[in-house]
Amino acid sequence: MSFAGTGVVAIWHDLLPEARDEFYEWHNREHMPERAAIPGFLRGRRYIALNAGPTYFNLYEAETVQVLGGPDYLARLNAPTPWTQQSVKSYRNVARSICQVAFSSGVGQGAYLLTARFDVAEEQHQSVADALCQRVLAPMANQQGITGVHLCVADEAISKVETAEKKARAEGTQIPAWIVMIEGCASDYVSAAGELFAAELQQLLGGKSAVSEATLYHLEYTRCQTEGSAG
Repeated sequence: MSFAGTGVVAIWHDLLPEARDEFYEWHNREHMPERAAIPGFLRGRRYIALNAGPTYFNLYEAETVQVLGGPDYLARLNAPTPWTQQSVKSYRNVARSICQVAFSSGVGQGAYLLTARFDVAEEQHQSVADALCQRVLAPMANQQGITGVHLCVADEAISKVETAEKKARAEGTQIPAWIVMIEGCASDYVSAAGELFAAELQQLLGGKSAVSEATLYHLEYTRCQTEGSAG
């Protein structure tokens, strides 16, 4: 697996323009180090959008989805630092899912990443998941320029838990249910794979357009597990 674990936190958001400089200082020097220090967290990444869609995408990889609903992470979410409380007030259009990794394959981390968000009717969950993993995503991981392909499905119960940090945001939070992420070493490779995925998903769902939002991102920052908290 090219993801570091089987649990993922996926967060999309815009930001008030005047908050940009403070956001980068907080996210680089406090927030990402703090998250990476939580037991079971393995890696955090931040991306910036290259086309229409939420400006930032934050991805955290953890050992399991249980880590993401566990006491260590919840303790941090319920005791946000003053800097965190101030910074998240500038978030807009927030979407956040805590996910189980259903499929992950690839040769490593890519500088470009596309996120595709979509919904699947409950009665189709198993058949669509099987088809995506076996027929669509597995061969895509071997395409030219692609370094990783991943399918993540939201754990709605854990995603919906109310925390002090969530309440500090100025707006509510969406919970995308199904997410495919495609990583690669150049934007055109990733974009082409994203178009192929959208076409394959549409065919799987009987000709209905299924992807609600697809955004191409460029990697800005990575933080791996650290020994101590910065918060």
